[in-house]
Amino acid sequence: MKNYKNYALGSWVKGDGEGTALYNSISGNQIGTASSKGLDFAEMMNYARKTGGPALRKMTFQERGLMLKALALHLHSVKNKFYALSAETGATKIDSWIDIEGGIGNVFANASLRKNFPDLPYHIEGDMAQLSKNGSFIGHHIMTPKEGVAVHINAFNFPIWGMLEKIAVNLMAGVPAIVKPATLTSFLTEHMVREIVDSGILPEGSLQLICGSARGIIDSVETGDIVTFTGSADTGKMLKSHPRLIDKAVPFNMEADSLNCSVLGTDAVPGTIEFDLFIKEVQKEMTVKAGQKCTAVRRIIVPEILVEDVQIALGKRLSKTTIGNPSVDGVRMGSLAGDEQKMEVREKVKKLSKSQEIVFGSLDNFDVVGADKDKGAFISPILFLNDDPFNKIDCHNIEAFGPVSTIIPYKNIEEAIELAKMGKGSLVCSIITNDMKIAEQFVLGAASMHGRILVLNEACSKESTGHGSPMPLLTHGGPGRAGGGEEMGGIRGIKHYLQRTAIQGHPTTITAITKQYQVGASQNTDGPHVFRKHFEEIKIGDTVITDRHLVTLDNIEDFAELSGDKFYAHMDENALEGTIFTERVAHGYFIMSKAAGLFVDAEKGPVLLNYGIDECRFTKPVYPGMSVGVRFTVKEKISQEKRDEEDIAKGIVKFLVDVYDDDGETVMMATILTMVRKLNQK
Repeated sequence: MKNYKNYALGSWVKGDGEGTALYNSISGNQIGTASSKGLDFAEMMNYARKTGGPALRKMTFQERGLMLKALALHLHSVKNKFYALSAETGATKIDSWIDIEGGIGNVFANASLRKNFPDLPYHIEGDMAQLSKNGSFIGHHIMTPKEGVAVHINAFNFPIWGMLEKIAVNLMAGVPAIVKPATLTSFLTEHMVREIVDSGILPEGSLQLICGSARGIIDSVETGDIVTFTGSADTGKMLKSHPRLIDKAVPFNMEADSLNCSVLGTDAVPGTIEFDLFIKEVQKEMTVKAGQKCTAVRRIIVPEILVEDVQIALGKRLSKTTIGNPSVDGVRMGSLAGDEQKMEVREKVKKLSKSQEIVFGSLDNFDVVGADKDKGAFISPILFLNDDPFNKIDCHNIEAFGPVSTIIPYKNIEEAIELAKMGKGSLVCSIITNDMKIAEQFVLGAASMHGRILVLNEACSKESTGHGSPMPLLTHGGPGRAGGGEEMGGIRGIKHYLQRTAIQGHPTTITAITKQYQVGASQNTDGPHVFRKHFEEIKIGDTVITDRHLVTLDNIEDFAELSGDKFYAHMDENALEGTIFTERVAHGYFIMSKAAGLFVDAEKGPVLLNYGIDECRFTKPVYPGMSVGVRFTVKEKISQEKRDEEDIAKGIVKFLVDVYDDDGETVMMATILTMVRKLNQK
């Protein structure tokens, strides 16, 4: 037997004492022990704050993103190492794929978010706020990494995905983590952490692991730390009320198991593709991971006239679910994670049986392939029917965390919405319908009590990731019973680990802090044209003041012919009554095009191409006889990594294009992006 260790203070540490016994959930045999006795949690947290935190905060978002990308590529290259051990948690190959490769995919997705952040250790959020009449006093928001540690208390059902989806976010933000997986399946998490540590990709102190009990860890949290929890609602409530969290104002993100539902639309009758999709989706959500998913379908809400059809069709699919050892060909559902889970699910099924009828499955009468049913943590899919869901409400209150679900009838879409919300808050619900009015009514009616809603029909079915799959770029969490928290969510998730701070001052000061040019800041017009400078030579605030151009009626006529834009305001002076224009007005796109002609330096130089235009606004009409000029200012710089050795080393430079008239007033404002070669091609 193996003694599974903790990773603390830069070393692998075996806990004192015998520890907790860990078992193969298929055979029931003990495979090892795990203990955290002797670990100093306060010391671990200080190590993260003083060693991992500073190393991560020195890195820019681009560097952190590339670090995550390297980690994801490495883990993907060795992914097959984890499947055999994953099977010992009761997982089939498909279950393991979700946990292992789904977790790695989450790291990839977060790595790609670097493109949405500046090449700085901190983030600039939103737009400048004008705080004074003349523009000499402005405000902005910056977001800096919190100088604490993320403590992740995870559930047993996804020992790899649960860890990777959380640490990918805090590492991208520049915050170290201590991971506490459920001890029951911690042996698989330990295997993954060993691979991460051995890779040397993460800075020391940025990741630590506790396999045994972490009782008392919250006693050591400080202001700046973040605690996340995934698991039962009861345990989450207990942790959330810890006095230390309140005293130190430590954010606590809770993602709790919930009574998720799937709704069959009234249009999705037998014979339709949507009906078949519904049956397939519910069966999958009942049996994948043996129903041990926080997003699994616990309540099956169907039109009352289709209850019998659903019961028969779902029963047929469930009857084809072969239960047993995942290593045996043909097995479609493995075991629960352990005997403790099996006992808990059996107890919940017995409680639910008091108010509703089992119409498929049995606690005792089922077959298992390739294993001993009595030694492993096996259970059959259990399907209930509740004939009076507004009065027999156990199905809305009791969750059996296994392959257990209840068919619930409804009379109309209003009832379906009410029943969906009777779960008192869930992570996800789905509605299977091809009727857009039903979809709209249900989503708007039910959204307040659900963290995510999937609308599934034939049009998206081939690419849909399904009811039970949280996605890295969307939030994962829900109100009420689901915990009231949010995980992942792309940029939103990263911001949970950043401190938002309002900053105020002169535009020149705010420019210096944000490394983004703010209107009204000082400009540097000395030196060569900016198009003659390489990426490294360009400075924020570098400005070109162009020559001026006299706009003529011929310009308007010629541009109309060239572009085909003969909108009346440009062409018919007799049609302007009731408009804001006093005479024929120059095309906004002519002004933008002419601005490019004014600020461009034509000779070949470091500028490789125009990359795009952002935030173009036409703020004042330009009439024939008016002159326009351009203030062309470096606004922001974003370095880019080389894709390969043959690629050109380059970066993106954002320029503020301020087109002004004879009175010095802005008539057009835009941001253009150019790709600029670096001087250093290494």
